[in-house]
Amino acid sequence: MNLAVILALFLLGIILIVKGGDFFVDAASWIAAVSGIPKLIIGATIVSLATTMPEMLVSMMAALQGKVDMSIGNAVGSVTANIGLIMAISLFFMPGPIRRMDYLPKAVLMMGAALMIVIAGFQGHVSIFMSIVLLIIFVIFIFENINSAKRTLTAQSLDGSSPKRSRPSGKEVTTNLIKFVLGAVGIVVGADLLVDNGSELARIVGISERIIGVTIVAVGTSLPELVTTITAVAKKQSSLSVGNILGANILDLSLIMPLCAVVSGKPLPISQASAMADLPACLLVGIIAVVPAMISSKFSRWQGILLMAVYLAYVIITCFFMGA
Repeated sequence: MNLAVILALFLLGIILIVKGGDFFVDAASWIAAVSGIPKLIIGATIVSLATTMPEMLVSMMAALQGKVDMSIGNAVGSVTANIGLIMAISLFFMPGPIRRMDYLPKAVLMMGAALMIVIAGFQGHVSIFMSIVLLIIFVIFIFENINSAKRTLTAQSLDGSSPKRSRPSGKEVTTNLIKFVLGAVGIVVGADLLVDNGSELARIVGISERIIGVTIVAVGTSLPELVTTITAVAKKQSSLSVGNILGANILDLSLIMPLCAVVSGKPLPISQASAMADLPACLLVGIIAVVPAMISSKFSRWQGILLMAVYLAYVIITCFFMGA
């Protein structure tokens, strides 16, 4: 295949992932809205699971095909892109006070998972033990959100503020089920095209699969989060945007990496370049994004600016100085 065909198929993969992710998120959000789950919980669970599907499938397919650098690069690079690029946009346009306890558990779990991944980088691989620890973080995250949803819904019931929900029509149910299925198919097919042609593109251009993974593929699979954030900015729904990003990052780190290790059938090796650049960058942007907010109980515009600057510096260093 020539370069033009590979680029076309690579772009088609991104388009299918974005559009499939759009359908998938719409259907998942509708299910959440019909159930009456609060927006923060929708963002941190339902929407996060939906928008994380592209990263999960791309990384798992890459691991299955033995493209370990792309698998790890996409999972970790997506977290760095989610925070350094997408959350930066949200914080720049929608700074403001927060209820610390709404975000603290998710912030702690995200930073804990990121720290575990950095430790794995020093060890040179994601071991079975590390995979178990990460999966425990994932389970804690799910239980924390379920309990949070129960508390919120109970409070709404007691004070009479529960939203009145009308019974959805048959047409509405059918439409959203079709969206759900088409979205899932689009993500699967798009992920396959992205991995195959991304790897071929790296070979032809002469750069490493790791760079393709942490930049183009990571940003490509993070586009659903970007679309969700831009929509949230337009509708001034900051809790949905940040909740989605934090939840997606926890899933990227605590679920995708262990699943990739399971799929590959052995400890997932981490290259020296990833251990020196990608993993610390992921931890750094996480610290900038959540630690000041947890201390001051507010997200500030300067965090968004600093995150964008750090992410840009990371991309430049990765592409021009750490190409291995």
